[in-house]
Amino acid sequence: MWESRRTLLRNFAGAAAAYVMAASAVTGQDPFPTSKRQSPVRPGDDDPNPNPNAKSPTKVMLEENQKDIKKNIEKLFELATQLKDQVEKTDATAVLSLAMVKKAEEIERLARQIKERAKG
Repeated sequence: MWESRRTLLRNFAGAAAAYVMAASAVTGQDPFPTSKRQSPVRPGDDDPNPNPNAKSPTKVMLEENQKDIKKNIEKLFELATQLKDQVEKTDATAVLSLAMVKKAEEIERLARQIKERAKG
């Protein structure tokens, strides 16, 4: 009984493999796609980037992103310094200031923003 099941499964797997191979052969890549073909760009023709010294939009975006990250890091450093000063001035064993908690939450929010911006 087990042998007949194995034979059935083997035959089924072989038929499925043959079907997949036949389907992929029929739907192969079209050597002559019907979409617009791009002709080679010659100098002087409608060049997509007429000024080779101009920065690409991606590079401009990355530079703005880097400036924003630096600005946020400076703000994060300032907030962390303020929190450190508050902690040194208060007795943390007796009182946990609401201002300190809010400052820590703001630092955490800004750190997350910097992390997301750095990821891209």
